[in-house]
Amino acid sequence: MEVVVIILCSLIVIMALVYCVMKYYPTFGGNSSVRIRHKVSQPANYSKGKFVNQIPNTVDRSFKGTISILRDFIKGNPQGKPREPLPVESLQHIRKKGLQEAQITWFGHSALLVEVKGLTLLLDPMLGRAPSPFPLFGGKRYSKKLPIEIEELPQIDAILLSHDHYDHLDYGSIMQLKGKVKHFFVPLGVGAHLERWGVSTEKITELNWWDKVSFEGLTLVSTPARHFSGRRLMDSDTTLWCSWVIDGQSTRIFFSGDSGYGPHFKEIGDLYGPFDITLMECGQYDERWSGIHMMPEQTVQAQVDVKGKLMIPIHWGAFSLALHDWTDPIERALKAAQERNVAIATPRIGETVWIGSSSYPKSVWWKD
Repeated sequence: MEVVVIILCSLIVIMALVYCVMKYYPTFGGNSSVRIRHKVSQPANYSKGKFVNQIPNTVDRSFKGTISILRDFIKGNPQGKPREPLPVESLQHIRKKGLQEAQITWFGHSALLVEVKGLTLLLDPMLGRAPSPFPLFGGKRYSKKLPIEIEELPQIDAILLSHDHYDHLDYGSIMQLKGKVKHFFVPLGVGAHLERWGVSTEKITELNWWDKVSFEGLTLVSTPARHFSGRRLMDSDTTLWCSWVIDGQSTRIFFSGDSGYGPHFKEIGDLYGPFDITLMECGQYDERWSGIHMMPEQTVQAQVDVKGKLMIPIHWGAFSLALHDWTDPIERALKAAQERNVAIATPRIGETVWIGSSSYPKSVWWKD
């Protein structure tokens, strides 16, 4: 009997500790459930307290599938990350206000600096060392430094977030950036995380799919993606995920966020294409979860669907979150693009791509 009591007491203590960590550890973010109930009235992508995709995710959640994934992650892949830290080009400039030339600088993974119409935007600025609520235990960034340190950045006109996963929305990065950001544009529910971290409500605009807003000469449109969300054990799909259209009239940009392949790409292309440049995810994939992350060949098809002129492949080159070789995404995407006559830029981390220029990075730097 005493043993049973000890076990029960131990379980209660463990559950209490887990509850306290989930509730009070700030990295997990805020609770969006009440916010969502007040902001939406059963739209097409919201049902029974959860956001849903246009078509269901084809993720293998069977016992056999789960065991196979767990086994493969434990086994690991010796080619899953670079043998040496990746070189990074230092960002030599920050746009002077009033310049109109549009340009994009990749920070690795899905973090990008976009300079357009005299504005400076950051997309999914995960600038931390590891995409984890406990960074000491997460897989580390491939490079030892960033193109520019956060404290050296000037005022940022806006941050656009695609969803609340740790490899896109980073607590430490936001805490360092929030004082120099004029406004945040996020999918529904994600604002709760920012508010918990001290960002004022007035600086946050939340959008549903197909909502659009004008911002200092730009039109920003939150467009669909095929993915999921969540930062805690029990909050899956309680915030929205999205892609973004950035329309500067003379310059049009598409940012895919995270997404499996789906009909939304053609819908976006029909409504807002063609795009001068696209930022398309092509990494961290597996056939077993292809419903939430595209295979590289699907990325190229998505580029065709949205009517993109030039593509920068993203969601690779910084972290290992899947089982493929770390160079597999870019090599497969390049091969598929050559077969489809699709233009792809391959910038090094920190290398700037000028939008509309006939000259763009094409080196195979990962083989150097």
